[in-house]
Amino acid sequence: MTALESLRVPEELSARVPAEQRGTGRDDVRLLVSRGPRVSHHAFRELPGQLRAGDVLVVNTSMTLPAAVNGRVRGERVVVHFSTLGEDGRWSVELRRPDGAGATLPRHGGPRGTRVRLPGGHGLVLEEPLGPSGAARLWWAAAPFDVPELLRRYGRPIRYGYTERDQPLSAYQTVFAVPSRDGRGSAEMPSAARPFTEPVVASLVRRGVQFAPLSLHTGVASAEVHEPPYPEWFSVPGSTAWLVNAARAGGGRVIAVGTTAVRALESSVGADGAVRAAEGWTGLVVTPRRGVRAVDGLLTGLHEPEASHLLMLEAVAGREALRHGYAEALRRSYLWHEFGDVHLLLPEEPGRPETEPHIPHC
Repeated sequence: MTALESLRVPEELSARVPAEQRGTGRDDVRLLVSRGPRVSHHAFRELPGQLRAGDVLVVNTSMTLPAAVNGRVRGERVVVHFSTLGEDGRWSVELRRPDGAGATLPRHGGPRGTRVRLPGGHGLVLEEPLGPSGAARLWWAAAPFDVPELLRRYGRPIRYGYTERDQPLSAYQTVFAVPSRDGRGSAEMPSAARPFTEPVVASLVRRGVQFAPLSLHTGVASAEVHEPPYPEWFSVPGSTAWLVNAARAGGGRVIAVGTTAVRALESSVGADGAVRAAEGWTGLVVTPRRGVRAVDGLLTGLHEPEASHLLMLEAVAGREALRHGYAEALRRSYLWHEFGDVHLLLPEEPGRPETEPHIPHC
């Protein structure tokens, strides 16, 4: 159970289109800043003023894939969400039903041996569920063809019903995204980094904030189920491990940009608290009981009250900070989901004023 399950987010607070289509820019979304129970309000472009020299922002460089492809199962129209490339060359996939408005609805998974026809004469076969039963949402599928090429030709970004219409793939890429050599990428955008723009990055660098890149390729997170994340592929390079360790030794703060960056970084930290270069599969689920060892703060979007990600936020910032922040987000009509506003959770600083000037959203 998360700390916020009693909250209800009104439907009108879903960000239905990107900020650029609401008449603003990516870095004009609102930024809610929590330092313990203290809350302040800003535009995202003012992020540099909330950080200080010596801080390190850990960013996910995974590119978003056009991971949704139309298909058919025995004449039934389906949409295939390609989630994760496995070590054995199979892909985990989710089959969903078109809703008639361009988005999708949940669909019963399986059964084993189901054949899915895809564009270009291709097809895949569902072989085994990822979950404990044959009704699992995600299945490992044999895909004896070049899946990245199929996605490039026929795919589109995954979209859920709270958004208004399909968007180009560029709307789902962050300024930090770089292509991988093996075709891996994220089925869903590492969206906490979406508001960053080149001017904001330049301003942070001038302030003395450093960037530490890593990658974690996000799988499909069902919008309806709010289940814990499945194992995902990550890579933390040695240079990032060095930057994080040096920052902590020098009194700087390590701030993860997104829950994916937390999962990857915490998967590479040892019992001694030191981060080491690492890559592979991580099934780590960060909870308040487990806690965090390498992360001091977190920049993230606003999550549904039932979302398992909120356990990670509570591990980073504490339950009261989370409750205060979300109550304020609802009161000030912040926008939810991947095109919405963002929340910066920082350690509490004794002596800092209780409130700061409110910067209206333009």
